Amino acid sequence: MAAVTSLSFSALGQSWERKVPVPTTRSFASAFEAFRFRANFYAVGVGSSSSSSSSRMVVQCMSSVTDVPTVSETKMNFLKNYRLPIPSVYNTLLQELMVQQHLMRYKRTYRYDAVFALGFVTVYDQLMDGYPSDEDRDIIFQVYIKALREDPEQYRKDAQMLEEWARSQTASSLVEFSSREGEVEGILKDIAERAGGKGSFSYSRFFAIGLFRLLELANATEPTILEKLCAALNISKRSVDRDLDVYRNLLTKLVQAKELLKEYVDREKKKREERVESQKANEAITKCLGEYQYTGQ
Repeated sequence: MAAVTSLSFSALGQSWERKVPVPTTRSFASAFEAFRFRANFYAVGVGSSSSSSSSRMVVQCMSSVTDVPTVSETKMNFLKNYRLPIPSVYNTLLQELMVQQHLMRYKRTYRYDAVFALGFVTVYDQLMDGYPSDEDRDIIFQVYIKALREDPEQYRKDAQMLEEWARSQTASSLVEFSSREGEVEGILKDIAERAGGKGSFSYSRFFAIGLFRLLELANATEPTILEKLCAALNISKRSVDRDLDVYRNLLTKLVQAKELLKEYVDREKKKREERVESQKANEAITKCLGEYQYTGQ
C-alpha cells in the first residue's frame, strides 16, 4: 500500500462543557468523522481466553456486561476530575475519542492488550501535540483513561515497553516473533492465538496503529512486512491498510486545523495587546487632562 509507506507518525504530528472558543472546531469535526471508532469493529473469535507460559505476563481485562456505565457517566467521570477549560479544537477531539472508546471499552469481546495501548498512546500524543501546556496534557491523559476505568500508568508502561522492543528489532525478527521467547513475544503470541479463534479478540483501529508503530520503530514499513506481520497475528491486512489510510488523512487535516488555531491565537493575542496599549494611552491622556485642570484652577 503506497499510502502506508509514506506514513510517519513523527512527521505528521504537530472543555468538555467549558470550552475556550476557537473558530476551527466545525471544520475539524467533519474531518474527525472519518476516524470515529465505531462500535461495529471487526471481531475475530468470541470465547474464553487461553494462556500459555509464554504469555503469562499478558494483562487480561475483559469487559463486564453486568456493570457497564453509560457514555454520559464516563464523560462525567472525566469532568469531575478535570475542571480546567480545554481549547475547542482539542475538546472536539477528546469528546469524539471518549465516546467511541467507551463503546469499544465496554464491548463484550474487549480485552486490553499492549498493542492496543501503544496505538492509543500514539493517537493521543499525536492529536494532543502542540497543546498549550505539557503538564495539562499529561493530566488529561490520566483523567481520560481513569474515566474509562482503566490504568493510565499501564498504558504508558506497555507502550514504552513495546517501543523499546521494536527499536531493537529487524524486519525479519519482528515477523518471526512466534519462534522466539520474551515478554513482548509472549504478548504477540497471545494476540495471534486469540485472533485465530482460540479466545476473545476484537480488532480496532487503535490496534492497527499500534501495529504500524512497531513497524515504524523497527524501520520495517514496507507493505510486504506489514502483510507478513498481519498473517502471523491472524489479522486482516485489508482492515489495517484501510485504518492506517484513514488515520494518515486525519493527521493531515489535524495539522491544517492546528495551523488555523495558531493563526487565531496569534491574532487574538495581538488584539489584546493593542487593547492594553490603547487603554494605557487613554489612562495617560486622562491623567494629563486631570493634572492640567488642577493646575489651571
